[in-house]
Amino acid sequence: MQAPAPLSENEKIIANYVPVYVMLPLGVVTIDNALENRDGLEKQLKELKVAGVDGVMVDIWWGIVESKGPKQYDWNAYRSMFKLVQQCGLKIQAIMSFHQCGGNVGDAVNIPLPQWVLDVGESDPDIFYINRTGNRNKEYLTIGVDNQSLFGGRTAVQIYSDYMQSFRDNMSDLLEAGLVIDIEVGLGPAGELRYPSYPESQGWVFPGIGEFQCYDKYLKAEFLEAATGAGHPEWELPDNAGTYNDTPESTEFFRSNGTYLTEKGTFFLTWYSNKLLGHGDQILEEANKIFLGYKVKLAAKVSGIHWWYKSDSHAAELTAGYYNLQDRDGYRPIARTLSRHYAILNFTCLEMRDSEQTASAKSGPQELVQQVLSGGWRENIEVAGENALARYDRAGYNQILLNARPNGVNNDGPPKLKMSGVTYLRLSDDLLEAKNFSIFKTFVKKMHADQDYCPDPNKYNSPIVPLEKSKPKIPFKDLLEATKPMAPFPFDKQTDMSVDGGGLSALLGSLISRITSIFKRNHI
Repeated sequence: MQAPAPLSENEKIIANYVPVYVMLPLGVVTIDNALENRDGLEKQLKELKVAGVDGVMVDIWWGIVESKGPKQYDWNAYRSMFKLVQQCGLKIQAIMSFHQCGGNVGDAVNIPLPQWVLDVGESDPDIFYINRTGNRNKEYLTIGVDNQSLFGGRTAVQIYSDYMQSFRDNMSDLLEAGLVIDIEVGLGPAGELRYPSYPESQGWVFPGIGEFQCYDKYLKAEFLEAATGAGHPEWELPDNAGTYNDTPESTEFFRSNGTYLTEKGTFFLTWYSNKLLGHGDQILEEANKIFLGYKVKLAAKVSGIHWWYKSDSHAAELTAGYYNLQDRDGYRPIARTLSRHYAILNFTCLEMRDSEQTASAKSGPQELVQQVLSGGWRENIEVAGENALARYDRAGYNQILLNARPNGVNNDGPPKLKMSGVTYLRLSDDLLEAKNFSIFKTFVKKMHADQDYCPDPNKYNSPIVPLEKSKPKIPFKDLLEATKPMAPFPFDKQTDMSVDGGGLSALLGSLISRITSIFKRNHI
């Protein structure tokens, strides 16, 4: 058998290439299902193409496409937009957005769930997440109705499945043309696999611990059934976990030696986090069936809840459904679940550094990113990510570059650790302002390991192959095994592909970063 030809110098370097995508504006297709500013979008897309960007990410809003009634889908505006992106030579990451737009950090437009769904909620308000005091959140349907036939005979999961199938059928030509490369399946508020534990619409402000969201009648009944099955029918959902803007130590549940460490507390947290994991697993299996055989990759987004990460109870993560403690990994079970569907784990807050955060919030974005990415790589899945807040400064870009290749460029071929892609939030006039865009173009070049745009993902070890069928369901004991903490992979202190020009520009970049952090301390 003939030995493979040795890699050329260019092939060795291109193996370090990390593709860059840019998130399109939230309202690029309007609430009235129209692509209004086609010419303006075309101009912006062409600028992105000249900058070397690989593609764009876009929300495909349930509240727009299926707004007229059950199974009455209108994909025309999105088809027009997709074709425009195709004409501009860019690829698409499509988000199946089953959540409301509005009420979260950065939401500039309001796109509610379809009216016919909200109408069901008028007669049965428990189809929405509810906190302990009875406040309902209409961002996303509670996972308690995933398998309840409440929507004209359909369950929530069937609704999501039908929507994705209609997308596939109406976009099949563009899927087959290789235009759409990722299908990110929305699994919760903001499209993230989590509970809506920190809603600004209900008064939450950073760095509040948030609240558990499982007090609708459906999840209450499921918890009672689980507790009874465990021999504790007297156990109830937590009533001592505080309110949205509390600190951990001000609550009985999260304080030192609090309820979260008791048998009752650990049972609840295991149930709460496993419900979320099962929700993601079921919907991703549906997505896998629908896109089976197509040359696309599935993806799921996990939220970067970095505040209180350095406190013992990790309260903000726990209320969101991530059962993550010093002695328990809450993220590797998610990665293991995604692995059975050949799905990418998309993580947020890549741009953040500990030094930019308020000390009292005990934030640890750098350690959190390191933990989550390491967990994904240990489970042998692709890991992608994005920034949580708009950043135009060198320090933010450099942090993303560090996380994209934690041990730098390997001049002899693929690096040991490398993210499969990074999506920048988001396309705007601010990004395209001359100075900002100049820095952004340098960032793209550095993400590409100083190489020109590469249209062939095979050259940087990210081949897009026909989607394989989901592997068998993972036994609970195997998911539990993934909660055992493992030391994260070591990350370098700084990137070897800095966007800094050195000297004065580096100093100015650092100064701008510090000023930016001061203004954003009251946000995520």
